[in-house]
Amino acid sequence: MRRPALHGAPPLGAALAVVSAAALFGTTGTAQALGPGGTTPLGVGAVRLAIGAAVLAAVALADRRARRPRWRSHAAALAIGGVAVAAYQLAWFAGLRRTGVTLGTIVGIGSGPVFAGLFHVTRQAGGLSRAWALGTGLTVGGAALLAARGAADGAPPDAVGICLMLGAGLSYAVYAQAAKHAMDAGLGAAKAMAGVFGVGALLMAPLLSREPMGWLATPRGLALALHLGVLTVGLAYWLYGKGLRRLAVPTVVTLTLAEPLTAAVLGVSVLGERLGAMGWLGAAVVAVGLVVAGRGDRASGGAAVPA
Repeated sequence: MRRPALHGAPPLGAALAVVSAAALFGTTGTAQALGPGGTTPLGVGAVRLAIGAAVLAAVALADRRARRPRWRSHAAALAIGGVAVAAYQLAWFAGLRRTGVTLGTIVGIGSGPVFAGLFHVTRQAGGLSRAWALGTGLTVGGAALLAARGAADGAPPDAVGICLMLGAGLSYAVYAQAAKHAMDAGLGAAKAMAGVFGVGALLMAPLLSREPMGWLATPRGLALALHLGVLTVGLAYWLYGKGLRRLAVPTVVTLTLAEPLTAAVLGVSVLGERLGAMGWLGAAVVAVGLVVAGRGDRASGGAAVPA
């Protein structure tokens, strides 16, 4: 069964919404670097999810144009998505500890679009466009150049770490697909994202009692928590949901690879990092790949995606 064609913002607007969300995702690393000492990745991640889920829920409940949220009718999809959100956080941070940032980022970021494309084909949701394939290849390659700009030769890759980073990429594709499924079944974009992240936040809540949280009582710590929760989850996933409602999941996952591009630019302009020739080349390739990948959905004129 196909959902009816959607009216409102054109696919170009949906693509820009996803890229804007990815740009907000890309501020996470810089914000953490400017935050207070004493933070832990899992503690920060749990606080970020808790605040972000509350913001998304408030947005969903404040939408007077929509009926009362019917999360219960979509409990299965939201539960799967929420488990994937929590799994992503755990796999990402645990994987980076074992692989290092460079290799882990390449595997984690690069595998997401691949898994999303496989899901799309497996569910018989139509073939993947050449524009998506070319754009994804360019964007993943550019992200690899960005991540590898400071790589150092050393010990062989950690197999467990690689598996964890692949798990993070898989988890991301799963929760994007779960949210998309709930939207196709009639749940609003804000409600779908609030439901998925609400479940994820509940699953991550026990970490708040196990991780050192003293940093949260400082001005810089509170600013960090609000930035990560309100902007990089609340606002970002509200925009992400608007794009996901109109675009195919593989395209959305590819467009979010604007995140490392934003992170690289902020690293240079705010943190004083050096990008180097390889890094600038990677940034240019990512930018081109994003434009090419977005053309697949724009060319289709917002055609309906099989639910």
